[in-house]
Amino acid sequence: MKNKKVVIIGGGHGQSTICKGIKNIEGIDISAIVTVADDGGSTGRLRKQFHIPAMGDIRNVMIALSANDDLMTELMEYRFDDPNGTEEDVAGHNLGNLILTALTQTCGSFFEAVQKIQNILNVKGKIIPATSQVITLYAQMEDGVVVRGEANIPDVNNHIKKVFYETFVVAEKEAIHAIKEADLIIYGIGSVYTSILPNVIIPDIRSALQQSHAKKVYFCNAMSQPGETDGYSVEDHVEALKKHGAPVDAVVVASDPIPQKSIQAYRAEGSTVVSIMKAQHDYQIIEEPLLYFDGHLIRHDPEKIKEVVEKLVSAL
Repeated sequence: MKNKKVVIIGGGHGQSTICKGIKNIEGIDISAIVTVADDGGSTGRLRKQFHIPAMGDIRNVMIALSANDDLMTELMEYRFDDPNGTEEDVAGHNLGNLILTALTQTCGSFFEAVQKIQNILNVKGKIIPATSQVITLYAQMEDGVVVRGEANIPDVNNHIKKVFYETFVVAEKEAIHAIKEADLIIYGIGSVYTSILPNVIIPDIRSALQQSHAKKVYFCNAMSQPGETDGYSVEDHVEALKKHGAPVDAVVVASDPIPQKSIQAYRAEGSTVVSIMKAQHDYQIIEEPLLYFDGHLIRHDPEKIKEVVEKLVSAL
Protein backbone atom coordinates (compact mmCIF):
# COMPACT_ATOMS: atom_id res chain seq x y z
CA MET A 1 0.00 0.00 0.00
CA LYS A 2 1.28 3.48 -0.90
CA ASN A 3 2.25 5.79 1.91
CA LYS A 4 -0.15 8.63 2.66
CA LYS A 5 1.31 12.04 1.96
CA VAL A 6 1.02 14.52 4.84
CA VAL A 7 1.84 18.22 4.44
CA ILE A 8 2.30 20.53 7.45
CA ILE A 9 2.03 24.27 6.74
CA GLY A 10 3.26 26.80 9.28
CA GLY A 11 6.31 27.95 11.16
CA GLY A 12 7.57 28.57 14.65
CA HIS A 13 7.61 26.11 17.52
CA GLY A 14 4.08 24.86 16.81
CA GLN A 15 4.94 23.39 13.43
CA SER A 16 8.07 21.85 14.94
CA THR A 17 5.97 20.23 17.68
CA ILE A 18 3.70 18.62 15.10
CA CYS A 19 6.68 17.40 13.07
CA LYS A 20 8.39 15.97 16.15
CA GLY A 21 5.22 14.07 17.00
CA ILE A 22 4.45 12.56 13.62
CA LYS A 23 7.93 11.77 12.27
CA ASN A 24 7.76 8.16 13.49
CA ILE A 25 4.27 7.37 12.18
CA GLU A 26 4.47 4.38 9.87
CA GLY A 27 3.06 4.64 6.35
CA ILE A 28 3.28 8.40 5.80
CA ASP A 29 5.54 10.71 3.81
CA ILE A 30 6.00 14.12 5.45
CA SER A 31 6.50 17.47 3.75
CA ALA A 32 6.79 20.61 5.88
CA ILE A 33 6.16 23.91 4.07
CA VAL A 34 7.77 26.58 6.24
CA THR A 35 7.43 30.36 6.30
CA VAL A 36 10.51 32.47 5.60
CA ALA A 37 8.90 35.80 6.57
CA ASP A 38 10.50 36.04 10.04
CA ASP A 39 12.60 39.17 10.44
CA GLY A 40 13.49 39.18 14.14
CA GLY A 41 16.47 38.01 16.20
CA SER A 42 19.41 36.14 14.68
CA THR A 43 17.34 35.28 11.61
CA GLY A 44 16.50 38.92 10.98
CA ARG A 45 20.11 40.06 11.31
CA LEU A 46 21.39 37.46 8.83
CA ARG A 47 18.53 38.14 6.44
CA LYS A 48 19.37 41.85 6.42
CA GLN A 49 23.15 41.42 6.19
CA PHE A 50 23.25 38.72 3.50
CA HIS A 51 19.88 39.31 1.78
CA ILE A 52 18.69 35.73 2.21
CA PRO A 53 15.32 34.30 3.28
CA ALA A 54 14.66 33.76 6.98
CA MET A 55 15.90 30.35 8.11
CA GLY A 56 15.09 30.17 11.83
CA ASP A 57 11.80 28.30 11.49
CA ILE A 58 13.33 25.96 8.92
CA ARG A 59 16.16 25.14 11.34
CA ASN A 60 13.62 24.32 14.08
CA VAL A 61 11.67 21.99 11.79
CA MET A 62 14.88 20.26 10.68
CA ILE A 63 15.77 19.50 14.28
CA ALA A 64 12.24 18.28 14.99
CA LEU A 65 12.33 15.89 12.00
CA SER A 66 15.89 14.73 12.57
CA ALA A 67 16.12 10.94 12.91
CA ASN A 68 18.79 11.12 15.60
CA ASP A 69 19.68 13.50 18.44
CA ASP A 70 23.39 13.54 17.77
CA LEU A 71 26.09 16.16 18.16
CA MET A 72 25.22 17.84 14.87
CA THR A 73 21.63 18.35 16.00
CA GLU A 74 22.86 19.88 19.26
CA LEU A 75 25.19 22.19 17.35
CA MET A 76 22.33 23.37 15.12
CA GLU A 77 20.60 24.59 18.29
CA TYR A 78 23.67 26.23 19.86
CA ARG A 79 23.39 29.99 20.38
CA PHE A 80 26.43 32.20 21.01
CA ASP A 81 26.19 34.24 24.20
CA ASP A 82 25.54 37.95 23.93
CA PRO A 83 25.85 39.05 27.58
CA ASN A 84 26.19 42.74 26.74
CA GLY A 85 23.40 42.80 24.17
CA THR A 86 25.74 44.15 21.49
CA GLU A 87 24.59 41.86 18.66
CA GLU A 88 28.06 42.21 17.16
CA ASP A 89 29.88 39.53 15.16
CA VAL A 90 28.45 36.10 16.17
CA ALA A 91 27.04 37.31 19.51
CA GLY A 92 23.40 36.21 19.79
CA HIS A 93 23.50 34.16 16.60
CA ASN A 94 22.31 30.59 16.40
CA LEU A 95 24.95 28.27 14.91
CA GLY A 96 22.37 26.50 12.75
CA ASN A 97 21.42 29.83 11.19
CA LEU A 98 25.10 30.55 10.45
CA ILE A 99 25.54 27.11 8.85
CA LEU A 100 22.50 27.65 6.61
CA THR A 101 23.81 31.09 5.66
CA ALA A 102 27.23 29.67 4.76
CA LEU A 103 25.67 26.87 2.72
CA THR A 104 23.43 29.33 0.88
CA GLN A 105 26.46 31.36 -0.14
CA THR A 106 28.41 28.22 -1.08
CA CYS A 107 25.57 26.65 -3.09
CA GLY A 108 24.24 29.89 -4.49
CA SER A 109 20.72 28.72 -3.68
CA PHE A 110 18.76 28.88 -0.42
CA PHE A 111 16.62 25.90 -1.41
CA GLU A 112 19.70 23.79 -2.23
CA ALA A 113 21.28 24.75 1.11
CA VAL A 114 18.17 23.51 2.93
CA GLN A 115 18.31 20.21 1.04
CA LYS A 116 21.99 19.67 1.87
CA ILE A 117 21.60 20.23 5.60
CA GLN A 118 18.57 17.90 5.63
CA ASN A 119 20.82 15.10 4.40
CA ILE A 120 23.41 15.81 7.10
CA LEU A 121 20.75 15.69 9.83
CA ASN A 122 19.06 12.58 8.38
CA VAL A 123 15.70 14.32 8.30
CA LYS A 124 12.55 12.17 8.08
CA GLY A 125 10.63 13.94 5.36
CA LYS A 126 11.04 17.01 3.16
CA ILE A 127 11.45 20.56 4.41
CA ILE A 128 10.39 23.13 1.83
CA PRO A 129 10.75 26.89 2.17
CA ALA A 130 7.48 28.51 1.06
CA THR A 131 9.58 30.73 -1.22
CA SER A 132 13.25 31.49 -1.85
CA GLN A 133 12.56 35.21 -2.08
CA VAL A 134 13.45 37.65 0.67
CA ILE A 135 9.97 38.76 1.72
CA THR A 136 8.49 41.25 4.17
CA LEU A 137 5.12 40.61 5.79
CA TYR A 138 2.69 43.48 6.33
CA ALA A 139 -0.43 43.65 8.47
CA GLN A 140 -3.38 45.99 8.04
CA MET A 141 -5.15 46.68 11.32
CA GLU A 142 -8.88 47.19 11.73
CA ASP A 143 -8.36 50.95 12.16
CA GLY A 144 -6.41 51.13 8.89
CA VAL A 145 -2.89 51.28 10.36
CA VAL A 146 -0.36 49.23 8.35
CA VAL A 147 2.50 47.52 10.20
CA ARG A 148 5.67 46.44 8.38
CA GLY A 149 7.63 43.36 9.43
CA GLU A 150 6.63 40.05 11.02
CA ALA A 151 8.44 40.83 14.28
CA ASN A 152 6.54 44.13 14.70
CA ILE A 153 3.02 42.86 14.05
CA PRO A 154 2.23 41.34 17.49
CA ASP A 155 3.58 44.45 19.24
CA VAL A 156 0.77 46.68 17.99
CA ASN A 157 -2.14 47.07 20.40
CA ASN A 158 -4.75 46.65 17.72
CA HIS A 159 -6.76 43.97 15.89
CA ILE A 160 -5.38 42.54 12.66
CA LYS A 161 -7.66 42.73 9.63
CA LYS A 162 -5.37 41.02 7.13
CA VAL A 163 -1.74 40.19 6.35
CA PHE A 164 -0.21 40.67 2.93
CA TYR A 165 2.96 41.20 0.87
CA GLU A 166 3.58 44.39 -1.09
CA THR A 167 5.56 42.55 -3.76
CA PHE A 168 4.51 39.52 -5.81
CA VAL A 169 5.82 36.35 -4.18
CA VAL A 170 6.55 33.18 -6.14
CA ALA A 171 6.20 29.89 -4.27
CA GLU A 172 8.81 27.15 -4.38
CA LYS A 173 7.61 24.71 -7.05
CA GLU A 174 8.29 21.82 -4.65
CA ALA A 175 5.77 23.35 -2.22
CA ILE A 176 3.08 23.40 -4.89
CA HIS A 177 3.89 19.83 -5.90
CA ALA A 178 3.65 18.66 -2.26
CA ILE A 179 0.22 20.27 -1.86
CA LYS A 180 -1.06 18.76 -5.12
CA GLU A 181 0.11 15.29 -4.07
CA ALA A 182 -1.11 15.53 -0.45
CA ASP A 183 -3.69 13.25 1.15
CA LEU A 184 -3.77 15.28 4.38
CA ILE A 185 -2.85 18.95 4.88
CA ILE A 186 -2.30 20.26 8.41
CA TYR A 187 -2.22 23.94 9.37
CA GLY A 188 -0.59 24.86 12.65
CA ILE A 189 0.02 24.91 15.48
CA GLY A 190 1.10 28.47 16.24
CA SER A 191 0.64 32.07 15.26
CA VAL A 192 -2.14 32.30 12.71
CA TYR A 193 -1.13 35.64 11.22
CA THR A 194 2.66 35.35 11.44
CA SER A 195 3.36 31.61 11.05
CA ILE A 196 0.56 29.96 9.05
CA LEU A 197 -0.84 32.72 6.86
CA PRO A 198 2.53 33.96 5.52
CA ASN A 199 2.56 30.67 3.59
CA VAL A 200 -1.11 30.68 2.61
CA ILE A 201 -1.17 34.20 1.13
CA ILE A 202 1.48 33.35 -1.47
CA PRO A 203 -0.79 33.22 -4.56
CA ASP A 204 0.41 29.88 -5.96
CA ILE A 205 0.13 28.20 -2.56
CA ARG A 206 -3.35 29.61 -1.93
CA SER A 207 -4.50 28.45 -5.37
CA ALA A 208 -3.01 24.96 -4.85
CA LEU A 209 -4.76 24.65 -1.47
CA GLN A 210 -8.09 25.63 -2.97
CA GLN A 211 -7.71 23.09 -5.78
CA SER A 212 -6.45 20.28 -3.54
CA HIS A 213 -8.68 17.30 -2.76
CA ALA A 214 -6.74 16.52 0.44
CA LYS A 215 -8.43 16.78 3.84
CA LYS A 216 -7.38 20.10 5.39
CA VAL A 217 -7.13 20.13 9.17
CA TYR A 218 -6.30 23.04 11.46
CA PHE A 219 -4.73 22.33 14.86
CA CYS A 220 -6.05 25.25 16.88
CA ASN A 221 -4.08 27.08 19.56
CA ALA A 222 -5.11 26.47 23.17
CA MET A 223 -4.48 30.09 24.20
CA SER A 224 -4.83 33.41 22.40
CA GLN A 225 -1.69 35.30 21.41
CA PRO A 226 -1.35 38.86 22.75
CA GLY A 227 -1.16 41.43 19.96
CA GLU A 228 -2.27 38.90 17.37
CA THR A 229 -5.41 36.97 18.36
CA ASP A 230 -6.61 38.80 21.48
CA GLY A 231 -9.94 37.38 22.64
CA TYR A 232 -10.20 34.97 19.70
CA SER A 233 -12.46 31.93 19.82
CA VAL A 234 -11.87 28.73 17.84
CA GLU A 235 -14.25 30.11 15.22
CA ASP A 236 -12.31 33.39 14.98
CA HIS A 237 -9.08 31.49 14.27
CA VAL A 238 -10.77 29.50 11.49
CA GLU A 239 -12.39 32.63 10.05
CA ALA A 240 -8.96 34.28 9.80
CA LEU A 241 -7.64 31.30 7.84
CA LYS A 242 -10.66 31.13 5.53
CA LYS A 243 -10.72 34.90 4.94
CA HIS A 244 -7.14 34.67 3.63
CA GLY A 245 -8.03 31.78 1.31
CA ALA A 246 -7.17 28.68 3.34
CA PRO A 247 -9.86 25.97 3.06
CA VAL A 248 -10.61 24.18 6.36
CA ASP A 249 -12.40 20.82 6.57
CA ALA A 250 -11.77 20.04 10.25
CA VAL A 251 -10.41 21.68 13.39
CA VAL A 252 -8.61 19.83 16.16
CA VAL A 253 -9.25 21.43 19.56
CA ALA A 254 -7.56 20.48 22.85
CA SER A 255 -10.07 18.86 25.22
CA ASP A 256 -7.70 18.90 28.22
CA PRO A 257 -8.95 20.77 31.30
CA ILE A 258 -6.56 23.68 31.89
CA PRO A 259 -5.46 24.28 35.51
CA GLN A 260 -6.70 27.52 37.03
CA LYS A 261 -3.13 28.58 37.93
CA SER A 262 -2.21 28.42 34.23
CA ILE A 263 -5.28 30.40 33.19
CA GLN A 264 -4.46 33.11 35.73
CA ALA A 265 -0.78 33.26 34.72
CA TYR A 266 -1.65 33.59 31.04
CA ARG A 267 -4.38 36.15 31.77
CA ALA A 268 -1.74 38.30 33.47
CA GLU A 269 0.14 38.29 30.13
CA GLY A 270 -2.97 39.18 28.15
CA SER A 271 -3.73 35.66 26.92
CA THR A 272 -7.06 33.83 27.29
CA VAL A 273 -8.37 30.31 26.67
CA VAL A 274 -9.46 29.70 23.07
CA SER A 275 -12.96 28.21 23.35
CA ILE A 276 -15.60 26.83 21.00
CA MET A 277 -18.41 29.38 20.93
CA LYS A 278 -20.96 27.95 18.47
CA ALA A 279 -22.92 24.69 18.34
CA GLN A 280 -22.96 24.40 14.53
CA HIS A 281 -20.08 24.67 12.08
CA ASP A 282 -19.51 24.10 8.38
CA TYR A 283 -16.37 22.16 9.31
CA GLN A 284 -15.77 19.19 11.59
CA ILE A 285 -14.76 19.82 15.21
CA ILE A 286 -12.43 17.15 16.66
CA GLU A 287 -11.84 17.42 20.40
CA GLU A 288 -8.87 15.41 21.65
CA PRO A 289 -6.34 15.56 24.52
CA LEU A 290 -3.36 17.52 23.15
CA LEU A 291 -1.66 19.27 26.07
CA TYR A 292 0.76 18.89 28.92
CA PHE A 293 1.59 21.36 31.68
CA ASP A 294 5.06 22.48 32.72
CA GLY A 295 4.46 24.49 35.87
CA HIS A 296 1.95 27.09 34.71
CA LEU A 297 3.09 26.77 31.08
CA ILE A 298 0.69 25.17 28.59
CA ARG A 299 2.36 23.09 25.88
CA HIS A 300 1.23 20.80 23.08
CA ASP A 301 2.38 17.21 23.56
CA PRO A 302 4.03 15.68 20.44
CA GLU A 303 2.92 12.16 21.44
CA LYS A 304 -0.72 13.23 21.77
CA ILE A 305 -0.52 14.97 18.41
CA LYS A 306 0.90 11.79 16.93
CA GLU A 307 -2.14 9.82 18.15
CA VAL A 308 -4.55 12.31 16.59
CA VAL A 309 -2.72 12.38 13.24
CA GLU A 310 -2.66 8.57 13.19
CA LYS A 311 -6.46 8.63 13.51
CA LEU A 312 -6.76 11.23 10.76
CA VAL A 313 -4.54 9.23 8.41
CA SER A 314 -6.33 5.94 9.09
CA ALA A 315 -9.66 7.58 8.23
CA LEU A 316 -8.50 8.78 4.79
